[in-house]
Amino acid sequence: MQDYKEEFIEFMVESNVLKFGSFTLKSGRQSPFFMNAGAYVTGSQLKRLGEYYARAIHDNFGDDFDVVFGPAYKGIPLSVVTAMAYAELYGKEIKYCSNRKEAKDHGEGGNLLGYTLNDGDRVIIVEDVTTSGKSIEETFPIITGAADIQVKGLMVSLNRMEVGKGGQKCALDEVAELYGFPTAAIVTMAEVTEYLHNRPCQGRVVIDDAIKADIDAYYQTYGAK
Repeated sequence: MQDYKEEFIEFMVESNVLKFGSFTLKSGRQSPFFMNAGAYVTGSQLKRLGEYYARAIHDNFGDDFDVVFGPAYKGIPLSVVTAMAYAELYGKEIKYCSNRKEAKDHGEGGNLLGYTLNDGDRVIIVEDVTTSGKSIEETFPIITGAADIQVKGLMVSLNRMEVGKGGQKCALDEVAELYGFPTAAIVTMAEVTEYLHNRPCQGRVVIDDAIKADIDAYYQTYGAK
């Protein structure tokens, strides 16, 4: 595993973004872990988050893109900090773009925030986590309807590796199959579990044998094939 992946795992725990215990998800599933990207709230946290996204995008998709698109609302800051980090780390100017939940009817108007998409633009979508693919279902028609663009990939921070709506593949694989562009995550839940199992992190073990058994049992039921 690359060093930045290990750093990112510790960063999620340190930032109280990734927690372990018992959590009821929107789907009704009882999960032994929970991720809340809304817990990244400080300037230094956001700076580091953008750097991890930029590194993962560079590793998985290369430099063949022009725009980072972040679906509203959590994707808005992600697109901004990723574009900033990419310029700093790789010396390439990347534009940011997001959608508005409600179209603006004054000023420049429209339902896009930031850069205005143009024909021929190559776009990377950034999200915090994809559980069902619903946000892509909502935003893909918006960006492809705005201009003749090409989506080069989707990057999320954590691949939960659970079955999506189809009941067989994980949501990231379903998105890739349905929309025809590659998907990737900074880390997978398998990498998180392997790295943190019985390893002290921030002065404590967050995945002990009991939590590991709960995670294994969860994936026996909900894990993607």
